[in-house]
Amino acid sequence: MNFPTPLALTALLVLTASPGSRAQTKAPGPWNNKQCAVVLTYDDAIADDLDHVIPALDSVKLRGTFYLIGSSPVVAARLPEWRRAAQRGHELGNHALMHPCDGSLPGRSFVTPDNDLSKYTISRAVSEVRVNNVLLKAIDGKTARTFAYPCGDRQIGGVYFYEQLKPDFVAARGVSAGLQPMAQVDLANINSYMINGQSGDYLVDLVRQAQRSGALLVFLFHGVGGGHSLNVELAAHRQLLRYLKAHERDIWVAPMVEVAEKIKANQSSASSGK
Repeated sequence: MNFPTPLALTALLVLTASPGSRAQTKAPGPWNNKQCAVVLTYDDAIADDLDHVIPALDSVKLRGTFYLIGSSPVVAARLPEWRRAAQRGHELGNHALMHPCDGSLPGRSFVTPDNDLSKYTISRAVSEVRVNNVLLKAIDGKTARTFAYPCGDRQIGGVYFYEQLKPDFVAARGVSAGLQPMAQVDLANINSYMINGQSGDYLVDLVRQAQRSGALLVFLFHGVGGGHSLNVELAAHRQLLRYLKAHERDIWVAPMVEVAEKIKANQSSASSGK
């Protein structure tokens, strides 16, 4: 009887390997070898972040980004809780010291004269953001973090003030909705979906769209279960977290700073031809 040679055996094993076995050898994808990336962000440092959101995230071992306003009374009153959140892997992002918004725009009657970005100088805006970074570092001891534009406002007198802040941050989150592949993400103005009253089915469907397109999806929450005029029900938020946890093999869920660092490294390698 003629037995196959070792070379022939090797070829036979490769040809008869199961599809699942061959799939395990595929090249890693851009999102930590997962279908897409999802970032959960929560603005304004409100009590519901500490009372509802962080316990919900911790219960399913997911991590988010909390954009803190330095002057928020909830930061001062509950500083040890924010520190513990950072220790558990949540990002404390920078949402400016005073949360200034452009009061010259339509629908901005809520903007006070003291916090009107249109009356700021560039140096004042930059200085207040940097002061907030000092406060955040005192809370979590970290130097790498991301920024979120208050009200999504990026300009003062036609000048993009974040240009001076790029060395201080890994990236900045904006408020324009959209899914983006890694190569198209603008680290100075990352897209996000502002959530206000949508259902859990809507939130999950956004994730499914990101999975199909291999894109980055950023959620922008304010109130969760109350505490803010922009709000999502606890049940809808819980449905989203359950879906993300159930599909964590396929979805990379991480704080904005970690995802932005991955994007920055990938874009840098691409631009250098590596």
